[in-house]
Amino acid sequence: MSDRVEFALLMGAIVVLVAVGAVRLSTRLGLPSLLVYLAIGVALGESGLGIDFEDVELTRVLGFCALIVIIAEGGLTARWGQLRPVLGVSTTLATLGVLASSAVVGIAVYLVLDLDWRLALLYGAVLSSTDAAAVFATLRRLRLPPRLVATLEAESGMNDAPAVLLVLLLSMNPVGGGHPWWYEVLVVAYELAAGGAIGYLVGVGGRWGLRRAALPSAGLYPIAAVGLTVLAYAAGAVAHASGFLAVYVAGVVLGNARLPHRQAILGFADGLAWLAQIGLFVLLGLLASPARLGDALVPAIVTGLALVLLARPLSVLLSATPFRIGARDQAFLSWAGLRGAVPIVLATVPLSAGVEGATQLFDVVFVLVVIFTLVQGGTLAPVARVLRVTAPAEATEIHVDSAPLERMRADLLQLEVPDGSRLAGVHLDELRLPVGAAVTLVLRDGVGFVPGPDTRLKVGDSLLIVATAQVRDAAERRLRAVSRRGRLARWFYEYGDDRDD
Repeated sequence: MSDRVEFALLMGAIVVLVAVGAVRLSTRLGLPSLLVYLAIGVALGESGLGIDFEDVELTRVLGFCALIVIIAEGGLTARWGQLRPVLGVSTTLATLGVLASSAVVGIAVYLVLDLDWRLALLYGAVLSSTDAAAVFATLRRLRLPPRLVATLEAESGMNDAPAVLLVLLLSMNPVGGGHPWWYEVLVVAYELAAGGAIGYLVGVGGRWGLRRAALPSAGLYPIAAVGLTVLAYAAGAVAHASGFLAVYVAGVVLGNARLPHRQAILGFADGLAWLAQIGLFVLLGLLASPARLGDALVPAIVTGLALVLLARPLSVLLSATPFRIGARDQAFLSWAGLRGAVPIVLATVPLSAGVEGATQLFDVVFVLVVIFTLVQGGTLAPVARVLRVTAPAEATEIHVDSAPLERMRADLLQLEVPDGSRLAGVHLDELRLPVGAAVTLVLRDGVGFVPGPDTRLKVGDSLLIVATAQVRDAAERRLRAVSRRGRLARWFYEYGDDRDD
């Protein structure tokens, strides 16, 4: 027994270290790191090192646990100032968009693949949710307007809940059987509303408690914060509400509160989410059977084309048009609806329930995720440039564990000056950052130096900016404005607001 445990620890440590190193390799190659984790799992499985793993129920349970951590991190790092303007469109995408996508994919595979209605709708429901891990890991490497990023991240954080409910309903009840349709609609509405309310209450209560707890160690605050998000999930599940939505809402409330050791909390959640992603994708790769995947290739391509070319654009059109989202932004939202671990985890639900055809569904979803994540994830940057939705000079937050920053209630931002940015040629004193924000370091040609008011920015410069919480948003808007219009941005009535067109 002892030898087995030690061997398991050895293999686990090796897998984690290889996966961490693969992040840098995948970034250099332009591949989503999540696919590398899947490949590691497949290599360890029956066709590689020979580890025979077929426990579907364990995969489902551990997959849900990993999703809780990933969604919690997304909520904790979401900024309310950016989330609030897109809350309407993100909520619509996560509800109406999920229903529209499920219906379109279900109809398409019913007609083309000749499946029965229940299985066809399961295909649509399983693939209706964008993946939080894929979206968070991919979009945060791109220079995009905060509004677009916030829309996609909020959607991916919220749409797991209705997708899970649809999959559970279809896995347990045949189409047209059980309760009438209006009863199921009321159940789903209750679970979403109750999940959101429970998450908010847990977040508010946790915010109040952490501010007054005076814990004896700084390391306890990150554990308590993540524990509160797990509590939100458990409370939602006990109340027969949506636990995933409760997790995201609780994370948003806690992440936007001025908690003690906030930067340490965010850093801990980020590391925990990476570990959850690694474990989840490796586990799903282990569960896959490469010998069966060849038969799933054609159905996966057919289903993927229906999803990418029909279902996703239609769901975005129905959800975003009422909010006056421009055509270019809608096109990018359609293409950036990444699928990842969530559809594969959801495919284990009908598999563990013994639904007829669920094995082929799992294989099709696995192949589809690999192919389309590779295609979409690898082309997001050029698609953003073609659609002209890039934001070349967005300041991004750096999560550091720094006590002085905590005491001053300040954030550390990083900004790069790329080709085409009108920040190039501007002197620092011409930035006119608000009082409370200052450029503290410039990295140029690999050499860092402390700038002065007359320092002139050049293409390729990296800036380190310290800003207090009160002026952070104003500093980001000013930097966007100068990047778009140069030092005379205000003369052109450019104030760095997010653009919808």
